[in-house]
Amino acid sequence: MIREACMSRKPWDLHFLAEPEEVAGLRRVLRVHLGLWGLDELIDAAQLCVTELVTNVITHVGPGTPTTLAVSMKDTHLRIVVYDPDTRALPVLLSQGVNSESGRGMELVTCTADRWGVQLLADRKVTWCELSTTLTSPNGRCEGPQVTRAGEVLGLYNRVTLPPTADSGRLSAAVAEEAAINAIADLLHWLRAHGHDADDALDRAQMHFEAEVEARVVGATTRGATRL
Repeated sequence: MIREACMSRKPWDLHFLAEPEEVAGLRRVLRVHLGLWGLDELIDAAQLCVTELVTNVITHVGPGTPTTLAVSMKDTHLRIVVYDPDTRALPVLLSQGVNSESGRGMELVTCTADRWGVQLLADRKVTWCELSTTLTSPNGRCEGPQVTRAGEVLGLYNRVTLPPTADSGRLSAAVAEEAAINAIADLLHWLRAHGHDADDALDRAQMHFEAEVEARVVGATTRGATRL
């Protein structure tokens, strides 16, 4: 069995002036952070929520408003918070119809996020939303059938390759990574020994991996769009 290493997901925030041209930069920063956090399937939904929350500030509070974006984990949910200094202009959910070109910001957030809300403080307004993940703990890792199968295979592999004195029951993250690299190398040797093109197989495996990751992202986006 491989000991699961925790992935640190430290809260972060970013101060900016609410201007339309800032939105693209915020989306890029969010994409990078969520990629590092292993939450690729949430990128599109999170970007949409940030776009709408910040646009809400620009539209109803005013361009150039000092604003803060804060992103963190709340239990197993991704929490996105936008702070602005105006406690008078509150986001509201309006029914604008599918063909409306404005006024649908919080409707989109409602349909994309699991929940959202507004909190009024003495000197600022806090607008937040939360997106569910497949994590079992805030610092856990996203699991899937591929990850589970690979973990079982590596556990069996290391029973054969580790010396008898090693603790093969529980492997550290560093040992597990080295074991995975050795297993891939051994599989390439096996393919070559049986007359297969090892480089071609490695390229095809990379293509399969990238396609499956992309499918997860598209699937998450489709589920969000279905809720609209």
